[in-house]
Amino acid sequence: MTEYYRPLVQREAPLHAFRLAGGPLWFERVERLKRGGYRKVMAAEDIPEDVLKQLRAERAPICGVEMYHPSIMGILNVTPDSFSDGGQNAGHEVENAERMMKDGADILDIGGESTRPGADFVPAETEAGRVLPVIEALTSKGLGPLSIDTRKAVVAKAALKAGAGLFNDVTALTFDPESLKVAAESGAAICIMHSVGTPENMQENPRYNNVLLDVYDYLNERVEACVAAGIPRACIMVDPGIGFGKTQAHNLSLMRGLSLFHGLGCAILLGVSRKGMIGKIADEPSPERRFAGSIALALEGLNQGVQMLRVHDIAETKQAIALWSALNTEA
Repeated sequence: MTEYYRPLVQREAPLHAFRLAGGPLWFERVERLKRGGYRKVMAAEDIPEDVLKQLRAERAPICGVEMYHPSIMGILNVTPDSFSDGGQNAGHEVENAERMMKDGADILDIGGESTRPGADFVPAETEAGRVLPVIEALTSKGLGPLSIDTRKAVVAKAALKAGAGLFNDVTALTFDPESLKVAAESGAAICIMHSVGTPENMQENPRYNNVLLDVYDYLNERVEACVAAGIPRACIMVDPGIGFGKTQAHNLSLMRGLSLFHGLGCAILLGVSRKGMIGKIADEPSPERRFAGSIALALEGLNQGVQMLRVHDIAETKQAIALWSALNTEA
């Protein structure tokens, strides 16, 4: 039976602790998991050597962004229908990108197709027409690094050629048969996310046997497929896909178990900014008023060793990270 090892993350570094993924946090115990509900806490030094190596290995920079301290991916949507900021950047993309970088974004994620629940499909030509002028304009001004948020190989290929350095795909390079090839041949970094179905139907009664282990297995399979295709593990980020084909209970289970994903040996991206689970739990229908909930989830992610946060509210998140880092930096 497959076994899983979730590091129990802590701030202090006692005698037998190991540094988690080369970052500021430590672990001396792990939770050993098996399907069927088996759970047991054990000493980290007693787990298989290859698993311990993955958990301890320092994560390489992604697009020049260091992974040993928390970083921020700023969301720059150039869509008319994104759930939180659809249409708000129209005509002001470069201006807003400059502000986002000034506010503290380490990388900008540019998307031309909404993947919110219920969103309609956008043809590749339309999507490319939205994102390419923005990427070209930002690149000409020396702004970056940049990420292209797309599930279409032709859009990704053009965006990477125009200056993007990260291919961020909510379908983990599965939607388009050419995506894996494009990613491997480009030499770019990639982010692979777990999702089910399509934006049109992904929230129609999603089911899992064990959401934490199911998502882990899926991402592990996709990481191995990427490595087999020639993409170095050091160039891969993983995203558990909060809100993508998950109920509120699924999302909460993933948030509680985030540290499990360090076992994949990749940096972790967490995207929870302004999401629907915050609105449901905090009774806040307006995405623009979900900042406090976004920060609460982001800090939980940092407490479990997440390396990068994908957010709308950059200056405020930067401030929260500064305080978190002060508390978690060795004196």
